[in-house]
Amino acid sequence: MGDVVQMHFSTVDYVIFVVLLVASAGIGLYYAFSGGRQRTTQEFLLADRSMRCLPVSLSLLATFQSAVAILGAPSEIYTHGTQYWFLGCSYFLGLLIPAHIFIPVFYRLRLSSAYQYLELRFSKSVRICGTMTFIFQMVIYMGVVLYAPALALNAVTGFDLWGAVLAIGLVCTLYTALGGLKAVIWTDVFQTIVMFAGQLAVIIVGTHQAGGIAEVWRKAQNGSRISGLDLNPDPLERHTFWTLGVGGIFLMLALYGVNQAQVQRYLCSRTEKEAIMSCYAVFPCQQIVLTLGCLMGLVMYARYGEESPLDQGYVKSNDQMVLYFVMDVLRDLPGLPGLFVACLFSGALSTISSAFNSLATVTMEDLIKPHVRPMTEARATLLSKMLALAYGLVCLAMAYIASLMGSVLQAALSIFGMVGGPLLGLFCLGMFFPWANSTGALVGLASGLVMAFWIGIGTVMTTLITSKPRSILLIKAVILASVAKTALYSLSYMWYSAHNSATVVVVGLLVSFLTGKVCFQNTSSTLIVLLYHCEYVACCLNCEMLKIRLEFIGSVDYTDNLLKCFQIEVRKVVLVGLQKFQRKGKTKCNLK
Repeated sequence: MGDVVQMHFSTVDYVIFVVLLVASAGIGLYYAFSGGRQRTTQEFLLADRSMRCLPVSLSLLATFQSAVAILGAPSEIYTHGTQYWFLGCSYFLGLLIPAHIFIPVFYRLRLSSAYQYLELRFSKSVRICGTMTFIFQMVIYMGVVLYAPALALNAVTGFDLWGAVLAIGLVCTLYTALGGLKAVIWTDVFQTIVMFAGQLAVIIVGTHQAGGIAEVWRKAQNGSRISGLDLNPDPLERHTFWTLGVGGIFLMLALYGVNQAQVQRYLCSRTEKEAIMSCYAVFPCQQIVLTLGCLMGLVMYARYGEESPLDQGYVKSNDQMVLYFVMDVLRDLPGLPGLFVACLFSGALSTISSAFNSLATVTMEDLIKPHVRPMTEARATLLSKMLALAYGLVCLAMAYIASLMGSVLQAALSIFGMVGGPLLGLFCLGMFFPWANSTGALVGLASGLVMAFWIGIGTVMTTLITSKPRSILLIKAVILASVAKTALYSLSYMWYSAHNSATVVVVGLLVSFLTGKVCFQNTSSTLIVLLYHCEYVACCLNCEMLKIRLEFIGSVDYTDNLLKCFQIEVRKVVLVGLQKFQRKGKTKCNLK
């Protein structure tokens, strides 16, 4: 087995990488000294709620399109075939549900932090627990997202490791702390374009060198890399249509439904309709991203076949294999390797900047403002900027800690997925079950987190014992694979979000019943998702049921001080919806 091969950058490649950093910093400086100059928390944290659909949708896409995904998807396809592409089947419901369930609730409440909802619905203690869980999740994740691609780049190209980490970390901190959410969103737009350009360049050149797309497909078929539809319902199978297409829905809900980084983008939209449309627009973009990753994996297979760079000893891990392929394919085309590296670090920048901004928001809105009063707008804005700066320094510290963790990096990366499920369950408990109380929410969240870490860490430890993993990035291919003998540890990682969120809901409901459920009439209607509010559902419901529920809603006390902040009156929504269906002839019920 040969030594690890290093392919070095040309001057043009370095120039392109520097241009990425300068352009990103320039966008931040522009928004720092233009418009309102980020003088209010509304402008700094929510872009004055003035953003249009297109930039918001591209920012939603870029936020979790990290370097891990850019390197991981092609390696997954190269190693296991195109079964992973069926994850795209989960995108439709995974984005439709947030658009029509979560966005209306958050937007109409005019919140700044998603966790403010938890205090309105449950209690301050639930809000704080949710906030701290999110902070724990993002702080660990952003350090690893910054360090891992830099490590892979260093191993393959000799690119200075800590030079890349410091450059990306400091530039990201600069434009996030100065330009606020507007700068983050518009840099996401720029970085998304760079990500698409970098991947397309590799695919086009690689396909041409392989003899065309038909030849790529033929070699992939001959190598059994074109997967059919696997309808095996076994949840222990790593990838099937059901684990990807159904389990993936819950993963999407955890990301696009209740994650603060995404909720913040919905809230910065000019109108609720534009927020919903931005969520719709993510669907085709996600499909394109997934398809590009699959194509790159197939082109890799067409070039190397069964003799992968990893097996040949040219690289040490799966994540390095993609970068080796890029340098191999593009080495005679100066500038294009630099474009892909810019693509790679654009993924890191977009994820990290979103983390900084969302962390500053929840810390300010959930932990500081409720306990430090009075606070002037100028002081609150300055403190928000300092928080973004502080989290930037924390990210660099976490990157250093990640460098000391070795193979435990895999466990750190999987923490992001382990925490997302319980948080999804907590919000679902509040929105869909009016009788759930704060005690049930707290116990449910704790149970979900315990279950998540039990399964996640247990699977990792079992994997480390049975076979030493070879990748620090491809967590989907290595960390959470079904290798353990214990059925619980063999559960497909794609079911983690569903399993953990269900744990929160079930335990939360049981505890709520045991400790005294909340009376529906004492629960503000705007905090509960009632499916019969939606016209599409109302037409399918039994007419008598609608009349009974309408009478019940009419008894809710709308003079409550909390409801003065709300912009919608549920009773009117139901009446208007029923009247509309009556005019269309879809219902004949008496509205008196």
